[in-house]
Amino acid sequence: MNLSATLSHHFNLIQSTAYFIRKHFLVVVSLSLIAAFGRVIQLGGFGAISTWLHIVLEVVIESARILLCIYVLGFANVKNGLLRIKRFFTSKGNRKQQWRTAVQKFKQQWISLVFNLILFMVIAWVFNYLIDQAAYETCFYLKLKEGGILVSSASEWTILLFLKNLSVIPFTLIFETLLLLWLTNKFDRLQHNAQPGY
Repeated sequence: MNLSATLSHHFNLIQSTAYFIRKHFLVVVSLSLIAAFGRVIQLGGFGAISTWLHIVLEVVIESARILLCIYVLGFANVKNGLLRIKRFFTSKGNRKQQWRTAVQKFKQQWISLVFNLILFMVIAWVFNYLIDQAAYETCFYLKLKEGGILVSSASEWTILLFLKNLSVIPFTLIFETLLLLWLTNKFDRLQHNAQPGY
């Protein structure tokens, strides 16, 4: 096995995460934008809001994130994702089997898991670093306030959380959901589909 194939095998979770985001970019970005704008509104980026609206927005934000996870669980099909969750909670035998599968998979491929987790942490750190730079080291935040897009009382957190909800948060949710599928051997279909495009 050559080096390229070895690396591809060891970083299959990260590869599949990137593939899923690329293939379903519009859905991922749409759900991420819901959460991103929700956070900006909650933080008063467009002006003060009432407590009840803050609560409603929290429900909307978390619903968008949950929907993204269900979408990934069903391999880009919400109905299949919901059925997978239903089977997990309604079948005790299925839960036990999946737990045994996950333990066995971890024992057999813990090195790949470690490689993927390390690369995931590096990518997440890079995302967060770039977001911090955009919020604190550029004039992006000030330009948004000067242009009247953000109110003058808005803090840098409006930019930070907007950008995080468009990048590192969906990346993390997709990676973690694929990790669950990988541990329970439900990952092969997506992995097989990912290979030709790379």
